[in-house]
Amino acid sequence: MTTTTTRAADAPRSSTEHAPTASPGSQLRLVVAGSVDDGKSTLVGRLLHDTKNILADTYDSMVAASTSRGAEQVDLALLTDGLRAEREQGITIDVAYRYFSTPRRTFVLADTPGHVQYTRNMVTGASTADAAVVLVDARHGVSDQTRRHAALMALLRVPHVIFAVNKMDALEWSRSRFDEVRTQAIDLADRVGLSDPRVVALSALTGEGVVAPAPDGYDHPPLLDLLESLPVRDDLRAESFRMPVQLVIRPRTAEHPDYRGLAGRIASGVLHVGDRVRAVSSGLTSRVVAIDTPVGSREVAVAGESVTVRLGDELDVARGEVLSLVADPDQPVADSEVSGVLAWLAAADGRVRQRVLVKAGTKVVRAVVDDITHLWDVETSTWHAAGPEAVMTLNTIGRVRLRLAEPVVLDPYDSHRATGAFLVIDPASGATLGAGMSGAGLGSGADDDAAQLESEEDWLAG
Repeated sequence: MTTTTTRAADAPRSSTEHAPTASPGSQLRLVVAGSVDDGKSTLVGRLLHDTKNILADTYDSMVAASTSRGAEQVDLALLTDGLRAEREQGITIDVAYRYFSTPRRTFVLADTPGHVQYTRNMVTGASTADAAVVLVDARHGVSDQTRRHAALMALLRVPHVIFAVNKMDALEWSRSRFDEVRTQAIDLADRVGLSDPRVVALSALTGEGVVAPAPDGYDHPPLLDLLESLPVRDDLRAESFRMPVQLVIRPRTAEHPDYRGLAGRIASGVLHVGDRVRAVSSGLTSRVVAIDTPVGSREVAVAGESVTVRLGDELDVARGEVLSLVADPDQPVADSEVSGVLAWLAAADGRVRQRVLVKAGTKVVRAVVDDITHLWDVETSTWHAAGPEAVMTLNTIGRVRLRLAEPVVLDPYDSHRATGAFLVIDPASGATLGAGMSGAGLGSGADDDAAQLESEEDWLAG
C-alpha cells in the first residue's frame, strides 16, 4: 500500500459542496483491477482526490486512520479500503464502490481485490463494467494475476480495457521500460482477445498521468481524460427486449378477481402496450394489453425497470420463463444443454459428473457437469485440452458442457450480457461455485470435439 501527500491547492470539498453534474446518459461503470500492491486503491483515491470528490469529513477520517497506523502522510488508498480487516492488513478484500463526477461524465467505480483468493470479487465488479483499468507495476511488468484479470475481462466482454503502467516515478519515468511493459500488455491483449486495448503510464503516488499530464516524452492523455472520452457501450434499451418472469401475480380478490400479471425486471430493450410477445420456452405468443408499475399504468417500459405485464391471452407462463418480442430477429433459445466458459469461484474442486444447480435468469434447475473440454492456461494464455478426470480448482477458467433437468432460456453472452450469463450453485449449501457465459469464447485454439461422459439420470429426474 502506498502513501501520498496532499497539496493545499487540492484541499477536499466541504460536505455542503456538490460535485459537478455530468450531462444525462454519460455515466461510465468502471472497474479497477490488478495484482497485489500494484496501487489500485491508491489510484482510486487519487482520482477522487484530484477531481475534488472527497468530502471533508471523509478526508478527516482518512487522516485519522493514517495517523493511527503511524503514517507521516495521508494514505489515499484508505478511501476505498472500507473493511477494518483491509485497513489493518493494508490489502483490498471486498469490492469497494465509489461514485464521482466531472463536468463531462459521472462514474460508478469499483475497486477490486488483487489477491488470487479474492478473484471472485473482481469478477463481481467487472461483470457490469463499461471499462476496466488493469494496473501493472512498472518494476515487475505483466504478472500471472494480470494475465488472469485480462482473460476475465475478455471473457466478460468488458468493452474497453486500459492497462495502466503504475509506479513510473520509481523508475524515473524510464521510457524504455514503459515500452517493454507496453509490449507485454499488448501481446497479452492479443492472446486473450481484447479489442482496442490502451496502455498509459502514470504514478498514482504523485498524480502524474492520472489527472495531471505525464512528463514530457509521453504523448498519451492523462487517464482521466481517456476515461471521460471513452464511448459508453450501447444503451440496453437499444438491444432486443428480454424480460425474465420472476412472479405470476394472481390476487383473486373482489377488487381484482381476474387479474393476471407477469412481474419481472426488464433486462434489455423496450416494451410498448400493443407489442406481441413470445414466451420463449413454449413458443406461445400474445399481445401486451397493459404495463403496470408501482406508480400506475404505463404505455412504455424500458430496460432496468421492474414492471408487471398483462397479456391478452391466458398463456401458461411461470417463474423462470423469458419474454421476448415476436418481431425481434434474434430470439433466445430454451435448451436442456448449456455450453460455455465457466470461471470456477469456489475453494472446493469442480469435477465431471458433479451434481449442481444452474441459475439462468430467474430459473434454477438441477444439472450435471457433463464435460470439461478445455482449461485455460494463465501463463501461456492458451487453451489446453482437458482429460476425462479434469478438475476445476479455485480461479480456474474452463470450457464446459452442462446437462440440465429441464430447459433454460439463454442468449449468446457475446450479444446479450444480461441474459447470456448463468451461475453454477452447490445444491447442498447454496453457495455459488462458478460464473458462466453461454457460448462465450476466450482467446483461440480450443477444440470442442470432446466425448460425452456418463449420465446421471436419477439426479436429473429428481
